[in-house]
Amino acid sequence: MRVIFAGTPEFARSALAALHAAGHDIVGVLTQPDRPAGRGMKLQASAVKQFAVSQGLTVVQPHSLKLDGKYPAEAQAAKAFIANAQADVMVVAAYGLILPQWVLDAPRYGCLNIHASLLPRWRGAAPIHRAIEAGDAETGVTIMQMDAGLDTGDMLLEEKCPITEQDTTASLHDKLAEVGARMIVNALLQAGHFKPVKQPLEGVTYAHKIEKSEAAIDWTEAAQVLAQRVRAFDPFPGMTMLCGDEVVKVWQAHAAPLPLDIAHQKAPGTLLSIHEEGLRVACGEGILCLTQLQKAGGKRQAAADFVRSFKGQLGDVFQS
Repeated sequence: MRVIFAGTPEFARSALAALHAAGHDIVGVLTQPDRPAGRGMKLQASAVKQFAVSQGLTVVQPHSLKLDGKYPAEAQAAKAFIANAQADVMVVAAYGLILPQWVLDAPRYGCLNIHASLLPRWRGAAPIHRAIEAGDAETGVTIMQMDAGLDTGDMLLEEKCPITEQDTTASLHDKLAEVGARMIVNALLQAGHFKPVKQPLEGVTYAHKIEKSEAAIDWTEAAQVLAQRVRAFDPFPGMTMLCGDEVVKVWQAHAAPLPLDIAHQKAPGTLLSIHEEGLRVACGEGILCLTQLQKAGGKRQAAADFVRSFKGQLGDVFQS
């Protein structure tokens, strides 16, 4: 099958690699333009582009596909490329650009999206993060026929995946990337024979993009909520707290039982105990035990290593 692939990050690279290995004719790859990254802020190709180049695939990197937008020449060039490709289908995975109607209509079987949630829950940019943050017990992957809405198209295939209490966005991402890669290969075997299912009107939620401004720990929240957010924000952006004037990232934490003798007696953010097993901090509800931390410029450390150079004292109040 002649396939145009549109995607950018590692999640999408897994799907592209699977389609390539399955023998499909990848007639073109759309991915976001190279972006500055790393300490030197040098231009870096996306994971999808790196794979595509390694396999000799044609890569197109428009800033936009809107013909009347800010980059009309790039959009027109992309339109000509897509038309000439005469693709049977476009597979889309975490591409990051809005697809106008002319793109959706171009391939024979339209555009199929690999979405990392069980739609209609967690439409939008950050479904993996938000599922963990919300404490969902499961998530999954939906193969969807794209339309002009935001993840509103008909569902073609879905597969569920449990979320464990140890899962971070990083670990769940890898699981779902593997599931999505396998599913899209299966989906193309069924092209032309799908029985599309309309998304339910009930249960719609939106997974808004993760912002760095969300990273500061609000100690007035419940410990369980904060523990879920710590897992959700690993590897990006990482939850942060202020220890005096120093910003410290918290990478692992769990809600701990609340001893009766301190129940409702300490202000949120108060350091209750310092042990090698973790720093215990009072929250608006419950106690958060911090078990892996990172000082500015340092590496992630288990609490046992972190406390050796920790200057804080019992009763200190951490700030957001």
